[in-house]
Amino acid sequence: MKKSLLLCTLFMAISCSVNREIIDKPIIFDQERKDLTLEYLSDHYDLIQDEPVIEPKMVVLHWTVIPTLEKSYQAFELSTLPDWRPEISSASGLNVSSQFLVDQDGTIYRLMPETTMARHVIGLNHCAIGIENVGGTGDTKLTRAQLRSNKWLVKYLKSKYDIDYVIGHYEYTHFEDHELWLEKDEGYRTVKTDPGEKFLKRVKRATKKLNFKPTPLAKQ
Repeated sequence: MKKSLLLCTLFMAISCSVNREIIDKPIIFDQERKDLTLEYLSDHYDLIQDEPVIEPKMVVLHWTVIPTLEKSYQAFELSTLPDWRPEISSASGLNVSSQFLVDQDGTIYRLMPETTMARHVIGLNHCAIGIENVGGTGDTKLTRAQLRSNKWLVKYLKSKYDIDYVIGHYEYTHFEDHELWLEKDEGYRTVKTDPGEKFLKRVKRATKKLNFKPTPLAKQ
């Protein structure tokens, strides 16, 4: 009896520890954003589509380098790119975005449908679901709660879609010779470090049993 009770309690504790709630907090996706997204798919990937949908093949982990949920959300909310992003404005007027945003306390927010294209990773937006994490600066480092939520979210997405890769944003150029890489603009690249090597390694280690494909080696 005691053994059964102990096992039951343990099961409940484990179940509680892995349960996560996804809160829908949609950003603006009006006709302007739709048109800009379809234009982006066409201009950068030669994909002519009636709807801005994707077939997810990878999950890309990010940090916002913005210390609060409110400010991070505001960075993605509007349809068009703000004036403070001149380094990527020449490629498109479409604002950056991500399907998910994880707060410092681990709360998961879904900003847009999982299979709608978000602008978050050069060359791979057509097949990538993005997870943005609030923070990433020296004063606002990513937290253990965010790590737990990222692990859970990757497993959740793998259970729904045919995901082959989990990568950090800083690894995106490793795919330049890969069949998933469709970027037409040879000069459109940015240098990234998110979400940090340690954070990424911990997520990959926790999802090892899902048998994701290894990230290609960097080009020499």
